[in-house]
Amino acid sequence: MRRSAGARAPSGQAGLAAFILSLLVAASAQAQVGEMKTFRDWTAGCDNTRACAALSLPNEGDEDIAFLRLDRPAGPDGAPSLALKLRAQKLAPRFEIELALDGASFPAAGRRFAATSNDAETAEIALPLADAEALIAAARKATVLTARIGKQSFKLSLAGSVAAMLWIDERQGRLNTPTALIRKGTAGNVPPAPALPVIASKPVTGKPLAKDQAAAVIKALRSELNRREPDSCEDTPEGFTSADEVFALDDATRLVVVACSRGAYNVSSQFWLVTGRDVAKAKPAVFEGNDDKPGNELVNAEFDPKDGRVTFFAKGRGIGDCGALGSYGWNGSRFLPLQLSAMGECRLIPADDWLTLFRSTAK
Repeated sequence: MRRSAGARAPSGQAGLAAFILSLLVAASAQAQVGEMKTFRDWTAGCDNTRACAALSLPNEGDEDIAFLRLDRPAGPDGAPSLALKLRAQKLAPRFEIELALDGASFPAAGRRFAATSNDAETAEIALPLADAEALIAAARKATVLTARIGKQSFKLSLAGSVAAMLWIDERQGRLNTPTALIRKGTAGNVPPAPALPVIASKPVTGKPLAKDQAAAVIKALRSELNRREPDSCEDTPEGFTSADEVFALDDATRLVVVACSRGAYNVSSQFWLVTGRDVAKAKPAVFEGNDDKPGNELVNAEFDPKDGRVTFFAKGRGIGDCGALGSYGWNGSRFLPLQLSAMGECRLIPADDWLTLFRSTAK
C-alpha cells in the first residue's frame, strides 16, 4: 500500500524525521547532503560546506512565535551570528524588545533592543556580537529567554542549545580550539570550509512534442510502469491530467513526468527519461541526495524547461511549516542537487528559516 502524498507526516521528532529522511539522504559522493538533528527544544543542521545553523523551537500550539537562530560558516574565520526572530500578528512598525534570562534582565543593564516590522507580522533583531557571545555563554546554565514587547511576552527555551552548539563545533572541527562555541581549547587548527560545488543546469533544446504525441507517450509509459510494478504509481485521478507532462530535453531524450499519488496538500510525481518514444527502456531520472522509493519521485515538483531545473516542496502538514524543499538541475545527462533544505519540527517556522543541507553555485 502506497502512502498518500497528502497524508500528514507523523507528529513528533521520530515520525517527521523519518518522513524527511525518506526525501533527503546523502546518496552519493557527488551529493554530500548535510545532516540535521534535534536536541530537546533546539534543532540544528549543517550543509555540504559545513556551514551550520541552530534554531530554538517554539512551543507547539503557539500562534505567535519567537525563536533564536544561530548561524556559523565553516573555517577558521567563520564567525557566529545570533538573531531573534518574531512571527506574530499586529506588530507595530517600530517597537522595542526587552530580554530576560530566567527572569533577570539581559544584558544586565536592562538595555532594550529596537526592532522594526515592514509587514506587521515579522521582525528580526541581529544581536551585537558581544551580546551574542554573552547569551551563548549564559546558555550553559540559563533555561529560558523571555522576550517582552509591551504586555506581550514570548518564552524561548534554551534546553538543548548547548548540545546543539556542541554538535556544530564537532561538525566544523572546532572542538578544543579557541573558536569553539562550547568546548573551547587553546590549540588545534580548524579545517577550511569545503568549496561550493559548481553546477550548470541546461535548458531543454529539443523540439516539443505535439499535445496528442505527448499524451500517447504518457499513456504508454503508465502502461509500462504498471507492467513493471503495478503498485508503484497510481492512475491519474480524473480531471488531474495536467500534472502529467513531457519535455524534450534534447533531440533524443524526453523527460516524462507522471503524477503517482495525490492528497490534500501534496502531489507525488515520478520523473522518467525516455529515448524517443521507447518507453520499454525508460529509465528513472534519479535525484541525487533523494532516497525516496523510487529515487526519481518528488513531492509538489515542477520542471522549468527554460533553465532545466526541478523544484519541489514536500509539506509535512498543510500550512507548510515543516518538510523538505529544494531544486535540482539537469546537466545534460543527469539531475544534480542545487539546493536542499528541511525542517523536521512543525512549529510555524517559515521555509526561509529551514535548515540548509545542500547548496551550490551556478556555472
